[in-house]
Formats: sequence, C-alpha cells, structure tokens
Amino acid sequence: MSNESELLRQAMRFWATGVTVVTAAHEGVQHGMTVSSFTSVSLTPAQVLVSLAQNARTHDLVMRSRYFGITVLDASQQEISDRFAGRVPDDMDRLSGLETITLVSGAPLLKQGLAQLDCHVVTTLGSGTHTIFIAEVLSAQSGGYGDPLLYFNQSYQKMVKA
Repeated sequence: MSNESELLRQAMRFWATGVTVVTAAHEGVQHGMTVSSFTSVSLTPAQVLVSLAQNARTHDLVMRSRYFGITVLDASQQEISDRFAGRVPDDMDRLSGLETITLVSGAPLLKQGLAQLDCHVVTTLGSGTHTIFIAEVLSAQSGGYGDPLLYFNQSYQKMVKA
C-alpha cells in the first residue's frame, strides 16, 4: 500500500458513518457485505450511491443482476455488521439463518433494520479498486425505531443525545 493510501485510510477513520448491508442475488446465488460508503444522490428521481470493491462477491452479483438491496442497521445489529464484514467466509451464504424479505426487484433485504431500500442500477463508474453504483430506488420502507449503528475510528459507536 502506498504512503498516500495509508494516509487516506488513517484520515478516513475520523469520518463517522452509518452502517448498511448491501445484498444482491443472481441466478440463485445471493450474497451481501457491510458497506459504509452509501449516500443519497437525488430525491427526484430517488437515487442512492454505493461504492463496492471490485474483488467482492457482492460486486459481481450487482454487476450481473443490476439490482441490490440496502438495509440500514440499528445499534443492536453489530453482530450482523461483523458477519457481513467478513467474519463469515466470503464463499458461505452470509444470509443463512437470517430473516429476509424482498420488495420489488427480488434482491434480498434483511427483515430487521431501520430501513430497507430496493435499488436498480442506472449508472456505474469504475474508480481505482472500486465501482460506484448509482441506483434508482424502486421501493423503500422504514419501520425500525431506534438509533443507527455507527462506525468511527475503527469501532462501533452509539449516539449520545443531548
């Protein structure tokens, strides 16, 4: 890793983010990964952006299917975040044993979470080791109440309300 890459990594540790799980399915194979590089792009049309490592299994499924799901995790879901961050090997079904739902596209979504978004890829942009996926939100739901799971300086954090 170059010196600039390590400096960026160190600096980005101080950017607090929410934690999501991106899931996708194609031809009977499903997979997911923990992602913090997620944001809304536009309200009209409703669009979001995720950035996925090109060597990730989930990246391949999103590229082939052109659909993905986003589940926004709540503060009690650290174990799920860890599972999708690689504590369960990449070749195993990380969704096994978890309750999932689908909305429009058939992309799996975790039933538990603060919100779920079903997305269709409209634009991709390769950049370095990642692909940026911009997607139309086909359907979204939120029913979870509680605090988001946050990540800051290499550890999970909790919101402190003033």
